[in-house]
Amino acid sequence: MRKLTTIIATIGLAAIISGCTSEPSIASATKLDLNTVCSVEKSGIKSVIETASTYNAVAQAKGLEFRRLGVNNSALIASVEEAIKTGAKEVNPNDFKGKTSKTKLETTFAAERACRFAVVALIQANEAKSAWKDAVPGMGLKY
Repeated sequence: MRKLTTIIATIGLAAIISGCTSEPSIASATKLDLNTVCSVEKSGIKSVIETASTYNAVAQAKGLEFRRLGVNNSALIASVEEAIKTGAKEVNPNDFKGKTSKTKLETTFAAERACRFAVVALIQANEAKSAWKDAVPGMGLKY
């Protein structure tokens, strides 16, 4: 019994050290290279949209989800996933009110855009912790 608990503790410690159990977070988003992670040519569309949905869930939990042209990033991700299933070349996501938007995007461009929006929301939140003082008059900028 003692050997079993020692083995389980060793495996758990090794998993923690190797990062196998790490979940996506703001800290892990700042270390990503957007040009490789969010590129459909380099990573494939399924990998890109999987990364987008993973990091967008973190952004939603923190209240940081992007909305561009009236379309939330989660709706854009859902429309790209549906386009992958059906094989459509173009997506038309729902806007934040649930209606079909006027925005029509190519599927690969929409996947890259959704990935960048998900990751950049977290990166900007991290940068804002230290850079907000630069925007306050008299704190960092000289007029």
